[in-house]
Amino acid sequence: MSEKRNVTYMLRCSDGTLYTGWTNNIEKRLEAHNAGKGGKYTRARTPVELVYLEEYETKQEAMSREVQIKRLTRKEKEALMKKEEEI
Repeated sequence: MSEKRNVTYMLRCSDGTLYTGWTNNIEKRLEAHNAGKGGKYTRARTPVELVYLEEYETKQEAMSREVQIKRLTRKEKEALMKKEEEI
């Protein structure tokens, strides 16, 4: 059985807005978002593109980080994505 990964992620929606969430199966979650079955926010904003990802050992860590990222300003979120690209 494959090990589940707990991830916090950011999507860029078709209207240019950003969506932040967490999951333990990013591939399945992306499929759900793009099929209009993901978060209510993304349903009318498909297709979505994965633009940022952080991996954690526990669900609680991923959920906590989701809340932290959601509190950031758009500018701070863009800076976080840019910093990741530079690594």
